[in-house]
Amino acid sequence: MPRRKFRNSQRFEQQSDRSFHEYILNTPAPTTTRSELLRLIRGGEDTFLELKVKLSNPEKIAQGIVALANTAGGTMIFGVTDQLRVEGLLNPESVRDELGRICREDIYPPIIPILDTIAFDNGRRIVVLDVEGKRPPYRTHDGRFYMRIGAEKREVSRLELSNWLDEIRPLSFENIPLSSATENDFDDGLLWSFANEFEDDVLGNNIYQTADFLKKDLLLAVGGSEDFIPTVAGVLLFGKNERVAELIPRSKVTVARYSGENGNAQVVETQELNGNLLTIYEAILQFIERYCDLPKNTPKKSKQDSPIVSRANYHLYAVREAVANLLMHRDLALRDIPSRVLIYDNLIEFTNPRRTNGFVPPASRAIRYGITQRINPQIAAIFQKREYGTSIPKGGLPMILKQSRRFSGKRAEIYTSNDEFKLKIYGV
Repeated sequence: MPRRKFRNSQRFEQQSDRSFHEYILNTPAPTTTRSELLRLIRGGEDTFLELKVKLSNPEKIAQGIVALANTAGGTMIFGVTDQLRVEGLLNPESVRDELGRICREDIYPPIIPILDTIAFDNGRRIVVLDVEGKRPPYRTHDGRFYMRIGAEKREVSRLELSNWLDEIRPLSFENIPLSSATENDFDDGLLWSFANEFEDDVLGNNIYQTADFLKKDLLLAVGGSEDFIPTVAGVLLFGKNERVAELIPRSKVTVARYSGENGNAQVVETQELNGNLLTIYEAILQFIERYCDLPKNTPKKSKQDSPIVSRANYHLYAVREAVANLLMHRDLALRDIPSRVLIYDNLIEFTNPRRTNGFVPPASRAIRYGITQRINPQIAAIFQKREYGTSIPKGGLPMILKQSRRFSGKRAEIYTSNDEFKLKIYGV
């Protein structure tokens, strides 16, 4: 029986003249004998071993498998009591089939299990499931995450999950299910106007089935036939404004106008903008247009002197693209750094949470040429479509840099430090 995990001193003894990777690649998986399996059982449950007398509750089994997969993998043995006695199974074949189904259908992303049936001399048979956690985080079909601590599994809290994703998978926060959100938290008008732009009869076919449309068509929710658990991306894109602020408080954006050229100047006005991404996008542009002019071409210089300083001018498409980038590419896993749009007399500063580690220096240079590491690909895919309601020009950051310099004669500045991405656009 091929085995991948051992808890005794006889596991992989690496030779000094071979690298670890060479050893792993060239050494076949060892075979566990019945005596070694009994030794494993006698050691009792721990972080990497769970014992089950039978398979009676598929939901709890799925939770246990998820916990093992999220804790660097492990082994689950069926047919052993809590007193470490081998009772065996009456139907090991059906247990194997059900375990395969659970790993395939009730866990996301699906797990490829290593299953073995072991027969003893007394005729008793047990089933051994090896779990390898190669693509964490794993969750159950109802959107719950578990980890194994010692001999117990425990559901991961939202705060722990955020910190965990910060370490192991920084690009998947938008896919986290929000178990506290319901179908009533969505703006049906926004959702179905988006859908109807693609198919004239989509409303008739779906009969306003918001949950089904989000799960099956947009992939912005999870759950079985009766469950509906929307993701962070789904709520941010199509949630009702008041509910987005409650469910995802970190999604707010701060906008401010200063009467000077830096943050030491007096604050003229400041606001905290909440709501879905379309609402915030439009609100940011309205705030900017309150204090700036956004023409498509560089304005002609006035020959008349005036004691009143004229409003700064910025390229319309560069500003729209900068606001869109702020909302699409925010690193939502960072909780304590807000997105900010600050307007000064001579520039607009766009600041976004963005983990420094792993993105600079190579990525900070590559994004100047349109080579990006998208943090929220689902959000970006929908947000930048005109059917969603935004009017975003094409070109990305390279367009912002080019048009801003052509418009004002000054090069836009980019900074990536202290877990922030900062873009400064100068006006005329």
